[in-house]
Formats: sequence, C-alpha cells, structure tokens
Amino acid sequence: MVAVETNRVMERERTRKRPRLAWDVPPPPPPPSQQAERGVVDEGIEKRHASPPRRDDDREGHYVFNLGENLTPRYKILSKMGEGTFGRVLECWDRQAREYVAVKVIRSIRKYREAAMLEIDVLQRLSKGEIGISRCVQIRNWFDYRNHICIVFEKLGPSLFDFLKRNKYCPFPVDLVREFGRQLLESVAYMHELHLIHTDLKPENILLISSEYVKLPTRKRITSGEMQFRCLPKSSAIKLIDFGSTAFDHQIHNSIVSTRHYRAPEIILGIGWSYPCDLWSVGCILIELLTGEALFQTHENLEHLAMMERVLGPIPEHMVRRSTRGAEKYFRRGARLNWPEGAVSRESIRAVKKLDLLEDIVSSRVDSSRSSLTDLLHGLLTYDPNERLTARQALDHPFFRNPT
Repeated sequence: MVAVETNRVMERERTRKRPRLAWDVPPPPPPPSQQAERGVVDEGIEKRHASPPRRDDDREGHYVFNLGENLTPRYKILSKMGEGTFGRVLECWDRQAREYVAVKVIRSIRKYREAAMLEIDVLQRLSKGEIGISRCVQIRNWFDYRNHICIVFEKLGPSLFDFLKRNKYCPFPVDLVREFGRQLLESVAYMHELHLIHTDLKPENILLISSEYVKLPTRKRITSGEMQFRCLPKSSAIKLIDFGSTAFDHQIHNSIVSTRHYRAPEIILGIGWSYPCDLWSVGCILIELLTGEALFQTHENLEHLAMMERVLGPIPEHMVRRSTRGAEKYFRRGARLNWPEGAVSRESIRAVKKLDLLEDIVSSRVDSSRSSLTDLLHGLLTYDPNERLTARQALDHPFFRNPT
C-alpha cells in the first residue's frame, strides 16, 4: 500500500512537460564546529532517547525539526535533503563516525513504521555482500527516536534525475549512458540473485556517488552569441537507493507497483509481475538518460498502452487475452487497442502521435554504428516478460561487451 501511495504522489508531481531550471549545485555545508564533534555518545544513550513520543509532529506524522538540533546526541541536523510519502531525509553530521550521513526519518504512523522495518531487512540483506559489488546504498545504522524509525545511510550525490533537471534536461553522452546502464544492471542482477525485486527503478532512485561535475562548452550559442555549456559528472559511479517498495519473490505481490512512467505492461494488464518488471524499467531509464526526457510521459493506462504500441508495435494477443477484467476495457474484440476511440482528449491523441518508433528515437541521438543499443533496448522492452532479457543476459549484450 505504501508503494501505491508513493506512486500516486510521483504521478501528480511529474508532468508531461518538465520545467526548465538553471544549473545550480549548492556548495557542501561547512563542517560542524570542533566543539560539536566532541559530543560523541554510546549506543546506550541512543536507546534511552528511543521511546518517548513526540508531541510536536505535524498532522501527517512528519518529524518537526530545527536545523542544528540533534537526532539523539550522535547526529546533528544540517539540512533537509528531501521529502516523500514515507517521511523526510535529513543531512546530518555523525559525531561518532565523523562523517556526513543521510538520515531517513519515517513518519510516526504505524503502516510507515512497519514498511520501514521491512526496508531495513532488505538493506541488511543487501549489505552482506562484498562492498562495491551490490552498487546499492549502504545502511550505516538505524534507531527508533521519539516514535520515528530513523535509517542512517552513507551520504551520496544528486540523483540522475536531479542532474538532468539542473542541466536543463541535456541528455548524457552514449558512453556515459553505457556506464550508468552497466552499473544499474549489476545492482539489479545482485538483487534478483537474492530473490528481491526493486519494483520502483527510476532516475530519482539512482544516485551519483559524487556531487562534483565539469562544465564543457557546446557547439550551440545563445542569441547573444555567448557560448553555451553543458555539465557532466566527474565520476560515473552510481548507487541504487529506496528499497521501501522492494518485494521478495515469494511474497504475495500488490497488483500495482512502479512509478507510472516506468511501469511494465504486465502490471497494467494485471497478468502478474516478477523480476522482469525491473528490466522494463531499466529500458525506460536508459532511453531517458539518452534523450533527456521520459519515454512514456503519461498518467492514464489506455494512453500508456497506446504509447507503447506507437514505440514498440502491437501488444501480443496472448497477453491481451490473459488481462484482467479491469484491463479488458482498453481493448476491442480481436485484441485491438481501443485507440484513438477511447482517448480522453485530443491532447492525449497528440501526445501519442508525437512519439517515434524505438529505432528512430535511438538513431536521432546515436550514430547508426551504435545499433547494438537499439537491440539491447528491444530486449529490455519486450512485451512478454518471459521473453524479456534478464539482468545477466543484458550485461552480456554487445552494447556492454563490445563498445565501439
């Protein structure tokens, strides 16, 4: 249920046309004073701060804080890094480890606390492997503070989505997309081998390890004749985050998972989902990194399916026949999609028409000699989940093995 609510929030926040923002990477905060650094406490003190309920949470159960105050004597709050349905992420100074950390402070509501404990279980499983192999964010610690589950993570850089947004959605070079894709698939393969399905892969949940970037001139000039610049990360190293929606393969699965733009067809059709839904999301992500824009910018199921058919061709009849009653309404007899007859607006029809075939999308961004990328994307965006590439198969694809 938490995953579904999170998806609905994201669908409201992500519009068909994203706003253009100026590049602005804030400088890192100054280190806390030496006096603050000396305030080291042991775990016993932390536990004594774990139980008292907090009276001044807001109405939604979010932790109300002031900059400079403490989450237990160990962690000093420096800034708010983000906020979501689950709670807030705060940048803190860890006085004991003497390092910056990100602390996910969960809302003081039972269902979110329970979901947080499941996430902690997943994180601890992921952390058992050799450091660097999983390419998943590392959990440092967790504790219960004033009825809020707090999960302490290593502090990383911006998400790939934030990097794109701050860079005016200028796409990444194909060689950088290759490096991102390789690491993402390695993290997905690692999770799948542990029988875990992430279910919410998207650029927002892929973080650069470093915030450093370089500014490079482009060939384009603005009206005044001044040189334009593009920004690229100094390091291509990334890590996967947000395991609050992660499912064990043996669990009963929710009917709806994944943020809309990255949702696989089998989820929309209601025919059951498993590991392959993550690979569909990876395919959508790679195209977004290559073009700077989400491939399926939609908020409605029929339009989403029409976009898929526009880019990838007709949905297989055997999948349509297996679809649930709720999804049957999207089709006419003979497994034909009820489009454009069922469109909710002319704008919706135009949004579908403006999309190109997958081959044309890739060729408009990549030299024809890089056709292996098109083949990889077709393998990841195969309708039938049983025929879709696995993470290990994708890593063995010529796009990664034989770069030109």
